[in-house]
Amino acid sequence: MGEIIDKVAWIHIKDKKILATLSKGKKVFYIPGGKREGDETDEQTLFREIKEELDVEVVIETVQYLGVYEAQSDGAEKGIKVKMTCYIGDYVGELKASSEVERFEWLSVSDINKVSAVDKIIYLDLSSRGLIE
Repeated sequence: MGEIIDKVAWIHIKDKKILATLSKGKKVFYIPGGKREGDETDEQTLFREIKEELDVEVVIETVQYLGVYEAQSDGAEKGIKVKMTCYIGDYVGELKASSEVERFEWLSVSDINKVSAVDKIIYLDLSSRGLIE
């Protein structure tokens, strides 16, 4: 069995579009979030990563599990997969690209060629649920 990169992601949808980030030096957009550090819980990882990347606080009472998605990891050796555990939730503060994030955009399913392999699966699922267009 190949290696699995364990990530937690924040799905934030506005006007049927999903918040996506472009990291410095990267060519594809990613759903905000990142890798767990140590024995962090999903929620701890989510809050830390979103604060680092977008300088906002996810509101704990609004966080809801959305699903787990897996795909080949972009730019990694064949067989290395990324597993994204996704949550939705509200936030407080003003979204700002920070840390390794160059900018963010609101994308729809028509922008699917701009995103990573695992994000493509997520976009298609969200579209099939009528959450994004």
